[in-house]
Amino acid sequence: MNKQLHLMPPAPGNTGRVDTNYVTENGSSACIFEPKGLVQFETAWDWQREWRGRLLRDPQAPQAIWLLEHSSCYTLGRGSSQENLLFNIESSPSELFRIDRGGEVTHHLSGQLVVYLVIDLHRYKTDLAWYLRQLEEVLMDVLKALNLTGVRVPGLTGVWCNNFKIASIGIGCRRWVTQHGIALNVNCDLNGFKKILPCGLNSDLVGKLDYWIPGITVNEVKPLIKKCLMDRFKFEYLN
Repeated sequence: MNKQLHLMPPAPGNTGRVDTNYVTENGSSACIFEPKGLVQFETAWDWQREWRGRLLRDPQAPQAIWLLEHSSCYTLGRGSSQENLLFNIESSPSELFRIDRGGEVTHHLSGQLVVYLVIDLHRYKTDLAWYLRQLEEVLMDVLKALNLTGVRVPGLTGVWCNNFKIASIGIGCRRWVTQHGIALNVNCDLNGFKKILPCGLNSDLVGKLDYWIPGITVNEVKPLIKKCLMDRFKFEYLN
């Protein structure tokens, strides 16, 4: 497979048919989208860019959260080093994107739950360090609900379980409206991580939930992460 490094996404298009719920907290609403099947990275990136533009134009507009799985790809954050790719970009094993988030290279694929949040931090706290810690707390809440213990590693972003990194976090922000978010390894094939230094780390440190809960699926984790997100950010589902 001969894949080039994608620097820019295509123009935003139709967001397609997705399952949608609405949540609200003191008049602050958000839409939760759960697309069926695997989603191409470019498509989800366009959804976020389009929604962020809406929030920037209208600060009263609803926020948005996507829970999905991606087709196999690699993404590099702003300023991340191509030295963390253990392959030639001219012959990448999967599509490769340089995108507008912080952090180094990571891998997306089936069996990994990706959570994208386009939210206005003016409604919470205009502090990116605070926001990153809140996302880590959401993940640790999910693990606690599964009778697992999630921990932070000083100086690094993400969540670890039993010395394995099981979740990565990378965000972008413009005028305090966020993009990107969380990637939680549930039951994915980790071999693709061996082709990179994920987040600059040895790939042997990457783990997944079914190490400890054999047979767990993304669909089983989705309700937990939705609840933990809503609890952490004080959302409530509309009746």
